[in-house]
Amino acid sequence: MSKLQQIQVLTKGKGIQYLLDEAGHVFRNPIAMFDTYYALIAYTDVETDDPLWNELISTGSFSMKTQEFFAQECFVEDIANSDKLTMMKSEQLKYDRMTANIFNREQIWVAIIVMVGCTPFEPDDPAAFEALADTLTSEIRDDEHYTAYGRAYHDSLMNMLISQQINDPRVYNAHVQILYAGFESFLYLAVVDVSQNDAFRDRPADFRDLLVKRYPSFKFAFFAEYIIMLMSSKNRIFPFHLIFGTHDNPLELDNIFVGISGSFENPYDLHIHYHEAVTALKDGMKRDADQRIFLVDGNHH
Repeated sequence: MSKLQQIQVLTKGKGIQYLLDEAGHVFRNPIAMFDTYYALIAYTDVETDDPLWNELISTGSFSMKTQEFFAQECFVEDIANSDKLTMMKSEQLKYDRMTANIFNREQIWVAIIVMVGCTPFEPDDPAAFEALADTLTSEIRDDEHYTAYGRAYHDSLMNMLISQQINDPRVYNAHVQILYAGFESFLYLAVVDVSQNDAFRDRPADFRDLLVKRYPSFKFAFFAEYIIMLMSSKNRIFPFHLIFGTHDNPLELDNIFVGISGSFENPYDLHIHYHEAVTALKDGMKRDADQRIFLVDGNHH
């Protein structure tokens, strides 16, 4: 059987470690899986003289120095921009590497698998490695941990951008690209205030879950007292009052108020547009008791 066929017949439902171990025998190379924060998830237990492999296995992550090296070599950006497979080659690397992305059921990128080419790669390796990534993606599909991880990942990125904690875009660019994934053109940020709704004032996470179901293509976070929604003009959100004002919409519930920023293209400007949306919300609520959705330019619907 070809390597691709050997990967395709691997038994489903036996877990990540089983799949990596079996794949390790097929490829005869070390394979590891780590999350998008570089925390090690699983690996094939083999000895190698590759320094970066040994760093990952012994510490459970990569040092900031290594992460900066990945950024300088554009590895992180290449991986973030790739739907499937990326080749990593550099004079600084002892061996070439092959990486592929793993997605959760909400299509959020949650992990990376990497294979170190201690034994030189063969022509049929890329297709088989992509198949392994697909198999791992389906393996974690129903795992609640990876669903929660994907949401928490968006949440923490948006929090870091709003509070301006990200001060080295070069290292964080790939992470910010994950936030932008699935979006196009202009971005909009909305703040949702549930503090005056009797049912959800003490359970904002439950309201966020309703919004996730209704708007699966938006990205969500909590910041200060608000639920944050990041959306793009690709999401067909115009005009806002017609989209958000439909009867099957959680935002139509009593005493839910929304402030929406102006459009922007650079995710690093998230903090500016967060304050815009909050200002639109507060000014709108003072001015007009009958309205619930307020746009930054003073329009309201």
